[in-house]
Amino acid sequence: MPALAFCLAATVAAARLDASADRLYVARDHVGDGVFTAGIEGPASGPDGALYVVNFSREGTIGRIPAGDGAARAELFVELPEGRTGNGIRFDAQGRMYVADYTGHAVLRIDPRDRSVAVHAHDPRMHQPNDLAIAPDGTLYASDPRWSRGDGQLWRIDRDGRVHLLESGMGTTNGIEVSPDGRHLYVNESVQRRVWIYDIDADGEVSGKRLLLTFADHGLDGMRADEAGNLYIARFGAGTVAIVSPRGEVLREVALAGQRPTNVAFGGADGRSVFVTLQDRGAVETFRSAYRGREYGAMPAPVSPTAGAAPGTP
Repeated sequence: MPALAFCLAATVAAARLDASADRLYVARDHVGDGVFTAGIEGPASGPDGALYVVNFSREGTIGRIPAGDGAARAELFVELPEGRTGNGIRFDAQGRMYVADYTGHAVLRIDPRDRSVAVHAHDPRMHQPNDLAIAPDGTLYASDPRWSRGDGQLWRIDRDGRVHLLESGMGTTNGIEVSPDGRHLYVNESVQRRVWIYDIDADGEVSGKRLLLTFADHGLDGMRADEAGNLYIARFGAGTVAIVSPRGEVLREVALAGQRPTNVAFGGADGRSVFVTLQDRGAVETFRSAYRGREYGAMPAPVSPTAGAAPGTP
């Protein structure tokens, strides 16, 4: 009888854990404290379904968190060449990995098949490339802050690696993302706590810069968009991920265990899991969203978890 009671208790506990994992906008640990260094950043889901995160065992590495086995363990994927340190990561439609290299003042390209590392783009005017966004046509956009002076730049990088300085004299440019339809670019400034929106034309040029919103406190870091166009913004120091509508309305803030989130990425089997890197924990937290990441393509809008909410509202 005691053995039966133990089995029943274990079954109930497992069911509760599964239910917790499926709750929307409730964060839990994906990989625990200290697995990554304090430089943890740049999460991105690869074509193999694994999550890739920079600065695994030490600075200058990229870690891989395999998908599908439920273990949520991390392993070394690649060591970058001497003098290179990754930050933001993005994958293109062909599965190639692009890495913002802030110490080498460049954007790197990694072939996942043989893990070879090459310089994809470089310009001597680059400060510290921080994060990347990739448009549907494969064009890259890069934020480029200069922390020592509190300013930053914005770059466009063509598929062949040619670089174009789009804007200088900005604040500390950090999180960057393209809208699901590829027609708008979003850029945030960490110290100034502003989020800007630009129009993107057919040639990848940006124009029509306007302010989307300003936060009253704490810093801004990496951000990603869901399929409805909502932005998920890491609020460094606040311990939250803010979900912001395309109109600049803060729809909700997802509370985290850590206080210093650095970046976010969508992934999981259905594209609705949000992964958050935490500097103060060297860990990755995760929560479920009602919507898939914008990279996962258009799909019918799911039922909102908030009764009566408009489509696209978490």
